[in-house]
Amino acid sequence: MPEDDAGEAGENGDGAGRTLALDFGDRRIGIALSDPLGLAARPLMTLERTSWGRDLARIGDLIRENDVRRIVVGLPLDMDGEKGGRARLTEAFMRRLRGATGLPVIPWDERLTTVQAERILVSADVGRARRRQVVDQLAAVIILQAYLDSRRNAGGA
Repeated sequence: MPEDDAGEAGENGDGAGRTLALDFGDRRIGIALSDPLGLAARPLMTLERTSWGRDLARIGDLIRENDVRRIVVGLPLDMDGEKGGRARLTEAFMRRLRGATGLPVIPWDERLTTVQAERILVSADVGRARRRQVVDQLAAVIILQAYLDSRRNAGGA
């Protein structure tokens, strides 16, 4: 379910171009990318966090390399839907991302996506070390696919 974002209306209405999804964490950022038509999400990479500046610069490179038109960021709401400390940190990251890229940055409720990603990896018999490497990417894919599906179901791109 999408979160309200006053900056989103009209900024991404044409649906053209790729969407980048980020699962923002303390140590890593899982990154997923859509196809140009906005139908399918695929894992792109896991970015090991270093500093705000370096993280934003690397994301900026990915945006340019992949013709990204909008960014979806998983917003970690509490189970009751309230914003806790982690959500506020993510919102600060989103503000910096908007300023650094000039692109629409859309928050997306990410509750339980990491748990879902972990379950998928366990059921696929992925080893613990490999799971740690890809769980954030898979969570970003889950976030992005939910966003893409909602746009398609709402008559968007």
